[in-house]
Amino acid sequence: MTIYQNIDLQWFAAEDEGRTEQPSELKLKKAREEGRVAKSQDLNGAIVFLACLLTLIFLGKSILSGCAEICSYFFNHINDKDIRNAAYFFIFVRYFVRLVIPISVVGIVFGVLGNIIQNKGMLFSLKAISPKFSKIIPKFGEYFKNTIFSLRGVFNIFKSIGKVAIIITVAYVLIKKDIPDLMIVIQNGNMIGAIAHVSRMAATMLVIAAVIFLVISIPDYFVQRREFMESMKMSKYDVKQEYKEMEGDPEVKSKLKQMQKELLSQNMPKAVREADVVIANPTHYAVAMKYEREVSDAPMVTAKGSDNVALEMRRIAEENDVPVVENKSLARGLYAHTEVGDIIPEEYLSVLATVYAEIMRKNKKKL
Repeated sequence: MTIYQNIDLQWFAAEDEGRTEQPSELKLKKAREEGRVAKSQDLNGAIVFLACLLTLIFLGKSILSGCAEICSYFFNHINDKDIRNAAYFFIFVRYFVRLVIPISVVGIVFGVLGNIIQNKGMLFSLKAISPKFSKIIPKFGEYFKNTIFSLRGVFNIFKSIGKVAIIITVAYVLIKKDIPDLMIVIQNGNMIGAIAHVSRMAATMLVIAAVIFLVISIPDYFVQRREFMESMKMSKYDVKQEYKEMEGDPEVKSKLKQMQKELLSQNMPKAVREADVVIANPTHYAVAMKYEREVSDAPMVTAKGSDNVALEMRRIAEENDVPVVENKSLARGLYAHTEVGDIIPEEYLSVLATVYAEIMRKNKKKL
């Protein structure tokens, strides 16, 4: 465990490359679609190794019996003239498959399960194995840089050395402990018992090593996840470009909004004629608004103006029987905090509700 606890995660930092921003959900989603996720091969390998080992121990007698059966069969037919025929080969394959299938199935199932656990769900992508000419060009310099002459390479080397040290230590302790008992069994001439004793020693040693590998692979997953997130960091330029792709170029959006405002301003007379009400102050500001239930949940500003434009709006409204309500604070607030095409802010809704109610009462019509 100390191997991982002493790792400085700044080894994998991306700040030196100008990538200081956390990866966006869109970038992580694209990486996942390409099959690039945070994953520890050690964790997956430890899960498969332990599962297959336990299966082998559990089915040990059955597998040993099958091996003895196939050996006995071929020894009994060793003098057959057609021993080299294809029929005998298929007999061997049948025995072999019967012995290997259980362990293979367990390995596949737990291999998939390990990936599902790390990937937080099923992940299937062919992009990682799609043909790409650049992949077959040897890049020895980059390979040695990443595997040997880099902090990641040093980390992996020490990790491998730690695994070897664990196996050696476990083997030494167990063998030293069991050697006296094994010698007694051998001295008694019980070779079958000696073989069984050695088998138990080997099984115990492998199980302990597999459990230890599984334990140390858990922090390795978090190290790999941290490294992956560092590699996915974005520069400020990347964030800006992604925002442009998702939301559109802010400059273009600003120009479109300005054009929309100009278009609405040019249609000011029509907007006032079709408005529900014009809020005035009483000559300096005027704001026209319209409420359409199927379009929005609140009234929308359809025109606004100050001074001469405000007076013109009042004139048009009066000529077309559009109610003009004089409210200095409301007119100033709406003029200052809204633009043509905006929905009325929430803080003005209660006042406007009173205005609309008064208009409905006076005109006795439903808006």
